[in-house]
Amino acid sequence: MSFVKVASAKDLGSGKMVGVKAGDEGILVVNLEGRYYAIGNRCTHAGCTLSGGELRGGVVECPRHDSQFDVKTGRVVGGPAQKPEPLFKLKVEGDQISVSI
Repeated sequence: MSFVKVASAKDLGSGKMVGVKAGDEGILVVNLEGRYYAIGNRCTHAGCTLSGGELRGGVVECPRHDSQFDVKTGRVVGGPAQKPEPLFKLKVEGDQISVSI
């Protein structure tokens, strides 16, 4: 497992999210009150990009069918999705955000 730099903490303010690529993985990186989380960026229901959806508190909502995922755990909190998002290990060094792939 290796870590890949994907974003700058300077560019990802609190309450913001960004979709990034790390290797072949699409990853959603979220800043919640200065803590960073990384889950899959493709809805497990219909494959839509979650970074195009809405972030409300710690929940991201898919823009297509409104599935909702907890960004801290990847858990489904509102269907129609039934499968959770994968979690990615994340670390912040200085201003650089890296995820494991």
